[in-house]
Amino acid sequence: MQFRLVIHGGAGAIKKEKMTPEKEAAYRAALETALRAGCGVLSKGGAALDAVIASIKVMEDSPLFNAGKGAVFNHDGRNELDASLMDGRTLAAGAVTEITTLKNPIVGAHLVMTKSKHVMLAGKGADDFAAAQGAETVSPDYYRTEERWEELQKAKEKEEKEEKDGNKHTSLQLEEKFGTVGAVALDQRGNLAAGTSTGGLTNKRFGRIGDSPIIGAGTYADNESCAVSATGQGEMFIRAVAAHEVSALVKYKKLSVEQAAQVVLDKVHTLGGSGGLIVLDRDGHFTMPFNTDGMYRGTIGPDGKPETAIYR
Repeated sequence: MQFRLVIHGGAGAIKKEKMTPEKEAAYRAALETALRAGCGVLSKGGAALDAVIASIKVMEDSPLFNAGKGAVFNHDGRNELDASLMDGRTLAAGAVTEITTLKNPIVGAHLVMTKSKHVMLAGKGADDFAAAQGAETVSPDYYRTEERWEELQKAKEKEEKEEKDGNKHTSLQLEEKFGTVGAVALDQRGNLAAGTSTGGLTNKRFGRIGDSPIIGAGTYADNESCAVSATGQGEMFIRAVAAHEVSALVKYKKLSVEQAAQVVLDKVHTLGGSGGLIVLDRDGHFTMPFNTDGMYRGTIGPDGKPETAIYR
């Protein structure tokens, strides 16, 4: 059985003319490291679920992405992280949201899936549960990077200006970079899995939660259809039930992963949203569409050669 891993590191206003060669090389290297981590699991006959976790942990540990270390700040200057995970073989799922002390939120999602009777845990309860199960914890300042802190200051300045001009609640801007990370995998036993992890939106307020920790919106996997991870403006992906919608189109309408993903991305766009999807089926067919300037993405298979891309 052939195996396959597909990952994303977020979609958004990623323009080649604004990217230095050094930064592009750093992103590609991080994506390759994540791909190799997951491939190492799959090539040895490991489970798709474990490959997804391995890949996402690498991206959570990199300050380049909006997940784990390098997550964006909320309005109050704190990091609140979300993650979800789903096993296509059993439809088991786990999710955590508003995480503040877990080094790897995707590990928290896995613990909810495997060590609790629940699917989603939130806030301090999620942190406490994962810590009690042995997950590695960190001080909240672990997530901080100066680049993300500066992004918050700029966002708050922009918000203040908009409010003075009479425009309120316009925080969802198309020019924002959605650095959410995700992975979908097919293992040698023909099982699928999907996972997604994020810091959410810069300057988010009031306990805002996007699509990433919501099973069926940002993450979905079913051996009878496909595995999906989304990135973008979470509100629209939630309203479109995007990840499950892709799966349903593949399962019931027998669309290809390319067709199904495009239908759903078009639906998200109709709702006013932008972003991207990675989708993989049991035959190893995959697609990585997006409707933004770019999306950090990559794939690897049995040849062990990572392929990465950023722009259109």
